[in-house]
Amino acid sequence: MVPEPKGRFSAYRQSLTTISVRTGAPLPSLILSFGILHELTAIVPLVGFFYGARALGIGERVVAAVIEDRQTGRATNSDGVIGSLLDDARPSWAKQKMRAWVEEGDRWAIRIGRRYGVFGYEKREPGVKDDVEEMSKVSLSRHLAGDVANAVFAYGATKALLPLRLGASIYLSPMFSRGIIEPIRKTILQTFRRS
Repeated sequence: MVPEPKGRFSAYRQSLTTISVRTGAPLPSLILSFGILHELTAIVPLVGFFYGARALGIGERVVAAVIEDRQTGRATNSDGVIGSLLDDARPSWAKQKMRAWVEEGDRWAIRIGRRYGVFGYEKREPGVKDDVEEMSKVSLSRHLAGDVANAVFAYGATKALLPLRLGASIYLSPMFSRGIIEPIRKTILQTFRRS
């Protein structure tokens, strides 16, 4: 009888080992495959949403709608009538999440924009630190426009796809492991064995 592994991650380890045995992919290769696929399923939609929002001009409108609700203190009821928010009325979970993604996306756009000189930001000098929080407060207090709004929209849309991205990464990991990671690993090992 095999002893049960103990520890905080023992249940995950058992599940991963079961998947590894069932799919025929070694566990380290399976984990590496998941990591690579998870990053690919983040980068590809991010770039696609950015250029799609730029081409269709929707990034600025979506971000403005999310920010505008918060700044004006106005909301639309179920009948479509606009009225003042009551003191005890709270925005829905989805609106709160969208606002959080806009704020996170703005900070992300500032960091990336200042590091690489994209989204209309000047490239910062090496060794200079930016106060991203202060810059974010300033940018959210005014209207986000252009590529910054498209980047913020792409960030939020990619975050919204997280459950689908995780599912796709888990589903495709065994196939990616057997088809790409393992052949590369075997080629590298054979090269070192010959030497």
